[in-house]
Amino acid sequence: MTQLIWNGLFVGSFYALVAIGYSMVYGIIKLLNFAHGDVYMLGSFTGFLLLGSVSGLLGTWSLPVLLLVLLLSMLFTGTIGVIIEKVAYRPLRSSPRLAVLITAVGMSFVLEYGIRQIFGPSPRVFPVRLAGDPIFFLDARITLPQIVLMVIAAALMYFLQRYVMKSREGRAMRSIALDTQASLLMGVNVNKVISRTFFIGSALAGAAGVMAGAYYGSIDFLMGFIIGLKAFTAAVIGGIGNLYGAMLGGLVLGLLESFGTNWLGGQWRDVFAFACLIAFLSFKPTGLLGERVSERM
Repeated sequence: MTQLIWNGLFVGSFYALVAIGYSMVYGIIKLLNFAHGDVYMLGSFTGFLLLGSVSGLLGTWSLPVLLLVLLLSMLFTGTIGVIIEKVAYRPLRSSPRLAVLITAVGMSFVLEYGIRQIFGPSPRVFPVRLAGDPIFFLDARITLPQIVLMVIAAALMYFLQRYVMKSREGRAMRSIALDTQASLLMGVNVNKVISRTFFIGSALAGAAGVMAGAYYGSIDFLMGFIIGLKAFTAAVIGGIGNLYGAMLGGLVLGLLESFGTNWLGGQWRDVFAFACLIAFLSFKPTGLLGERVSERM
């Protein structure tokens, strides 16, 4: 039981990091950014390139170098997120939502097959593979890399929560989420705030991509597809548009997958996860922490 809980929380922390980007963007401009999962994939390939360029420093300095690469990858994927918003979404902001949704799907394919053209279709071995001797706690097998990655994920989510709830820029994000027109009248630079939101969400997705590559040891150009759908599922479970809901939804989905895999078998993992999505959309479409609104996408 303890092992299942630990495995669920570990996987759920990755889902939560990516789901936060979904919820932030949806909460502000009511857009389901289906290219978000591919930004996660882009982060892993960015880390792959950066670590490959400093391979001589790996070994004893693997963890410090990985942390530096993590920060650089976050800056890069955050910048890509801003570019995507300006090029693909901002010109269509006043268009029908279906047009924006189709554009998001198209941007997802651009990222996926752009990376495929550059790196090829075959999986790549990540230059750093975090490993360590297991620690047994309450009958659960825990490794040091799992602890490190969960601490990093928790720290990123904590600082994001403080930024959104306590800073001036975070207050502007929350005001736009409530009423864009009123925010404009109060002097809020809406375009700047939306770009900042895309930067933060994309940076967190990129961080999750680097951590996934370092832990699992293999990356490929389609790795963002499933994680994107899982993060969307997590956002729906928690209440899409709600920051705390995205964090909670990621952890809940990780736990559901862990227990579902134990009950049904590993081959049913994705089936069980998306069955949970259907159940939430059917019986509680607002999610665990979401509020009922008159219109949802």
